[in-house]
Amino acid sequence: MSHMDEMSLVDHLTELRTRIIRVLAVLVLSMIAGFFAAEPIIKYLMDSIPVGTINLNALSPWDGISMYMKFAFIIALVITLPVILYQVWSFVSPGLRPIERSATLRYIPIAVILFLAGMAFAYFVIFPLAFNFTSSVTRNLELNEMYGISQYFAFMFNIVLPLALLFELPVVVMFLTKLRILNPRVLRKIRKFAYFILIVVATVVTPPDFISDILVAIPLLLLYEFSVLLSGMIYRKQLAEEREFEEEYGEEQHRHEQTRTGPSRGGDIVS
Repeated sequence: MSHMDEMSLVDHLTELRTRIIRVLAVLVLSMIAGFFAAEPIIKYLMDSIPVGTINLNALSPWDGISMYMKFAFIIALVITLPVILYQVWSFVSPGLRPIERSATLRYIPIAVILFLAGMAFAYFVIFPLAFNFTSSVTRNLELNEMYGISQYFAFMFNIVLPLALLFELPVVVMFLTKLRILNPRVLRKIRKFAYFILIVVATVVTPPDFISDILVAIPLLLLYEFSVLLSGMIYRKQLAEEREFEEEYGEEQHRHEQTRTGPSRGGDIVS
């Protein structure tokens, strides 16, 4: 490896470290703000269905503090998500063309909206189904429902966060297509494997009943097909831009060769 390549690698690593430090700084500041926002959010969720019908208990002296920490982190994660995406975009943007830079920058608000939509879908649709299913099993066994607050919210987070992240699939696919790492042909080729993975995920994050699995699996499969559609649109646009560039560049090169060689010998004889 040449000295120039070593310097280039060092520069990239230095830039990566700087961007990671920026993300961590925003995350820490957001967590401080999250501590103040945690209490009203926790109380709202405790008063909402399905937990509003039961009592949550502290099973450890640390449960209350643990709840503040966990909710502060989740709030900070949501606030920091646009910063994380922007830093990732800034890191890879020098390798993109100007039109690709502006196009991929617009993915950031879309990614945030999809993340929030995934959280809402998981909390309002899937989580009540999962909780009611497990609660019905508990009642069938004639057990007293006494839930620890830490275990209850851990159960909720294990459903909400994975689904929120899975809702980022279209943005990830669009971004990788712009970077020419993915294309619709590859996505169609791995469709069966992707379907299998998404169905496994849907089965893991939902209670073991067929209806809940279907309610999660169908949106995930639709998200994948939507991702394939978006990838196809971006890929066709890339091909069209390449054809226009080649045509324009080819004409310029042809004119340059004519200017350099001058008039043909036959033209001199006629004149």
